[in-house]
Amino acid sequence: MNKYESVIIINPNVSEEETKALIERFVALINTDGKVEKVDELGKKKLAYEVAKNKEGYYAVIDFEANPSLIAELERNYRITDEVIKFIVIKK
Repeated sequence: MNKYESVIIINPNVSEEETKALIERFVALINTDGKVEKVDELGKKKLAYEVAKNKEGYYAVIDFEANPSLIAELERNYRITDEVIKFIVIKK
C-alpha cells in the first residue's frame, strides 16, 4: 500500500452537517481498501481564483494509505459529488 494525501475543496454554501457527512463518506470509502491516518478540516478559506462562481471554499485534507486501485474510485466519487468544487490526490 502507498501513502497518499487528498485535498478536497467543498462548496462553502453547503451546511456544516452536510460537509461533515461528505467527509465521513469519503473516509468510509477510503477505509474499504485502505486506512485513513489523519483528517484535517481547515475550514473556510479564500480561494486564489474563482472556482464555480465561488470565492471561498471549505478545505479538508485526508492523509491515508491505500492500494493504487482505490485512487481511481475515490477520484470518480469526487467528480460525481456536486458539492466538491476542486480536489487533488497526491502520492507521498
